[in-house]
Amino acid sequence: MQPAGTQAPPARPVSIPPTPTREERQSAFVPLLILTAALAVWTGFQTYQLYRERGALSILLANQEVQVEQAQKVRQTLDRLASETQRLADGGNANARLVVEELRKRGVTINRPGQPQAENK
Repeated sequence: MQPAGTQAPPARPVSIPPTPTREERQSAFVPLLILTAALAVWTGFQTYQLYRERGALSILLANQEVQVEQAQKVRQTLDRLASETQRLADGGNANARLVVEELRKRGVTINRPGQPQAENK
């Protein structure tokens, strides 16, 4: 009960937010479309870059083949020279024996003709 002469405060109305209409609702279509487009562009760019790098690497490989062939020719010539020096040292040539000993001290192995060459790993 209220004392005489005082009035109760007016009741506040409770406001319920209005339900959004179909036009006001957010659609996930636009963000997903943007995400899909970005992913497609990124994938296309990466594919293009990898394709360009593959082409550059194949050009480098082709350019190195000439150098590898030249290096093999030089190695064959040096192997032939070393085996001839070894043959001379075996025949008693003192200078050739000195050269073979110095090469052996430095870790150079001379393969005689007919011996398989050791692979360097």
